[in-house]
Amino acid sequence: MTLAADRISASDRAYADLLDGIQSGLLPAGFVLGEVEQAARLGVSRTPMREALRRLAADGLVVQQSPRVTVVADLDADDIRALFDIRRALEETSARLAAARGDAALFRNLAEEFAHVDLTAVEGRDAYYALIARFDAALDAAVANDYIASALRTVRTHLVRVRRMARDKPARLEASAAEHRTIARALADRDGDLAAHATHVHLHNALTGILETLNEGQK
Repeated sequence: MTLAADRISASDRAYADLLDGIQSGLLPAGFVLGEVEQAARLGVSRTPMREALRRLAADGLVVQQSPRVTVVADLDADDIRALFDIRRALEETSARLAAARGDAALFRNLAEEFAHVDLTAVEGRDAYYALIARFDAALDAAVANDYIASALRTVRTHLVRVRRMARDKPARLEASAAEHRTIARALADRDGDLAAHATHVHLHNALTGILETLNEGQK
């Protein structure tokens, strides 16, 4: 392995570790990511650590407060509303395109899976989020537009943080599963208008639930 390849590998490893920490909440908003400390913790040199932090900054997940101080970015109500603005535009467009281009049988099968999710246990909730990831991948494949897919990848990177806020609300998870089923069935029926409308309703309800959770946490 060349030195360049080794550095890239170390940078990828550092990026993946820090991304997981930020998305899981182990590295909360405002957490100081000391370059020297994080490099030592992960067993990498400072150069790949700098590269990892630059990538996270480009994703909007960390901010540089000074040349030597990088912190995990905040995610407040205004940030979440802005995120959902772009998410709504991208996902409603994707729904219309996927209805015309997608594999109807695949989306029909996904609709059935959403109808039978078990959200009563941690394992079931984890399986539900994995199902959403498969649904998103199927949607991206059906749309077959690299520009939309790239933009959605950035949005979804932040959504992992946002979704944590709804994990402990069983009623919202049940409603979300039903909404995903409606979207998947509309895609299977090649009904682009219904798919886009159902996506709009789902995103409205998701945003409302998340903002309510934020308000409850501030009381």
